[in-house]
Amino acid sequence: MDETIEKRLTDLGVELPVAAAPAANYLPYVQSGNLLFTAGQLPLKDGKLQHAGLLGLEVDTPAGREAAKLCAINILAQAKAALGDLETIRRLVKITVFVASAPGFTEQHLVANGASDFLVEALGERGKHARSAVGTAALPLDAAVEIEAVIEVA
Repeated sequence: MDETIEKRLTDLGVELPVAAAPAANYLPYVQSGNLLFTAGQLPLKDGKLQHAGLLGLEVDTPAGREAAKLCAINILAQAKAALGDLETIRRLVKITVFVASAPGFTEQHLVANGASDFLVEALGERGKHARSAVGTAALPLDAAVEIEAVIEVA
């Protein structure tokens, strides 16, 4: 039998936080049929923004990868809040990674790998996904990275 997602997270030394409440008039997730859509998740840890600023200016690519991983952890926290049990995840369909980028920064895909690599480690085969990595001028709260996800559920 495959390892559970919770076991994989434990083996990775990751404890999911309590899912963040929305900061405005939106829902943190919406389920439509067998698809769960998460709102954009920021690189928060213990309720505090961990990586702020523009990639290629105030934030380097390795820190951006870590920011993306934190966003992915928060995506799983939202999924757990929505579903109750992460084992109802059939597969991660797609993530969209927004990277606050200084002019000329072109390593958005490398930043996004921080989330993609973690999600495949945590979810196994169910974590293989389509992805977009998009550079943007700014993100809420001056976050370096924001990620949203589409998840197929049972």
